[in-house]
This record gives sequence, C-alpha cells and structure tokens, in this order.
Amino acid sequence: MLGGLALKRRWQQARRAAGLDTGRPNMVMGSNIQVCWEKFANYWDVEQRLVPVTGEVFHLRPEAAVDRCDENTIGVVAVLGSTYDGSYEPVAKICSALDSLAMSGGPDVPIHVDGASGAMVAPFLDPDLTWDFRLPRVASINTSGHKYGLVFPGVGWVIWRDAEALPEDLIFHVNYLGGSMPTFALNFSRPGAQVVGQYYNFLRLGFDGYRRVQQACRSTARWLARGVEAIDAFELITDGGELPVFAFRMARDVEGFTVFDVSDGLRQYGWQVPAYTMPPDREDLAVLRIVVRNGFSRDMAEMLLEDVRRVVEKLEARSPVHADQPSAFRH
Repeated sequence: MLGGLALKRRWQQARRAAGLDTGRPNMVMGSNIQVCWEKFANYWDVEQRLVPVTGEVFHLRPEAAVDRCDENTIGVVAVLGSTYDGSYEPVAKICSALDSLAMSGGPDVPIHVDGASGAMVAPFLDPDLTWDFRLPRVASINTSGHKYGLVFPGVGWVIWRDAEALPEDLIFHVNYLGGSMPTFALNFSRPGAQVVGQYYNFLRLGFDGYRRVQQACRSTARWLARGVEAIDAFELITDGGELPVFAFRMARDVEGFTVFDVSDGLRQYGWQVPAYTMPPDREDLAVLRIVVRNGFSRDMAEMLLEDVRRVVEKLEARSPVHADQPSAFRH
C-alpha cells in the first residue's frame, strides 16, 4: 500500500510540474498478484492493468508489461515469489524492457518489487540473482516479516532506494510524543512486539542463520516435489527451486478425480493443501500448492508424501463420481 502510494504521488508531482493532467493513473502487474494490489487500486483510484497469464508462464512477462505502459503508468509491480506457484518474476528483464521503452522516447516507469516472500529468501539463497536496488529502475521493495522473515503475524516492511523515491509530503512529523517523530503509515498505534521479534531474529540468527533456515526449507520443498512428481497422477508446475513452494496439477490422463478431491482427501489426514484455479485466462487449470516453512521437517514431509499416496490410491480405487466444484470446506 505505502509503496504504491509513493509511486502515485511521485507521478502526480511530475505531471503537475509539466502542466499535465493527473486524473487517470494506472499500474501494470500480472494477473497472478496478491489481493493487496487489488485493494490498493480500488482504495486509491488507480486503474489496474492486469497482464493475463498465458500458456505455461504463470507470471508477468516483460514484453507484455511494456505493452500496457503509457504516460499515466505510475509503476510496474514485479513479484518475487508468486502466490500461485512460488516462482520469481524476471525483475531484471522487466527493468531492461522498461529501459528500452524509456530510451525510445516512451515513459520512464519505475518498478516496485513485491517481495512479500521472496525478499526474505533470495538474499540468502540466490545472491547472484539481480532483483533489488542494484537495478536503478527499482524504486521500492516490500517484504513480510511473518512469511519467511520468521516472525509471528503481522509485520511487513517497505524500503525505498533513496529519499527522492519517497515524497516528503507523504511524511508527517509529530512532536507530542516527545521529540520529533516522522511517520508514514496508514495506521498509527500498533504493537511493537513483531518489530522486536524481527530485530531479535536478525541478531540471534544473523545472515548465516537465515541462510541455513531458508536452505533447509528449500531442500525439503525440492525433495517433496520430487516425491510428488514420482506419483503418476501428478505433474509438477514448479519444483520449489525458488520460493520453498511448489504447485502441481493432475496428469492429463487422469479423469476419475480432481485436485479438489485430493485436497479434500488430505484434509481427512489433517493436512491443509489448497486446491485452486490459476489466474484469469488460465482458469481452466486447477492446481495444488505446498508451502514449506521453518519447522516443516523432512520427517513431516515424508508423512505428507505418504498420505498423498494413500489419498491417490483411495481415489483411484473408487468410482469416478467427483464433483466439478471445489470442496465445500470454508475457513
């Protein structure tokens, strides 16, 4: 929310300085974005230019992002770790495409990196991956402490590359708490326990500690993905090699049951493995997703894999009378 708001304000200031209209801002992003971006566009009257996923690519493609940019584009959102399949969007390639657009006389469009999960994984496991402020076009990055930051809900972080990227007129200064306190937030009074928890983990674990935790998660995810792939009923979409997350679908020759049946069957063993359809233009594809986080051990992964096999065996043995709709389960 704050990253998008800063982009909108920078765009408004530049347009006003040039004597241009500021009434029709838009933001470009893939249709695989998390719901927070739909909220941002709705709450702050920004047109959402969604790039549909096509074929077997389930995230934002550079050329498609550029095609939707114009003089009213406040920014492009690149997701480092898609909610749908755990894949990283190609931030460097998106930057390069936008560089070419600007050099050819088109708009100079900044990027916000939604690193809700990936920004707490990539720095420790993928140091050679260029996705951050090493790319001049990246204006801001957000991440969630309560996903792979190893902190209890809910704490999130946003950082801007420099003071110019965060307009001063968005920052309020108050002195009634003693001294001058700058604040840029959508709410004021919040508990500080999560901040202390994040601070403690950074000090206690250090860089190497975070690296070891995230590597353990990725190793478990990849091991589990290989086990799922070995089951004839499934095909992998991702393998846990980026986020410790992977998605898989039914094999094309499986007709007697669906991913929703598998999800429902696993719930009977105590596992919550969500089944859902992919974003618009690929809603024909339904998948299951497994998320591996700190505390999900190899022993637990072996238990889950064995229960997946049991569920598949039961579904293969029964009459093919599955429902076409998702499970009736509701949170």
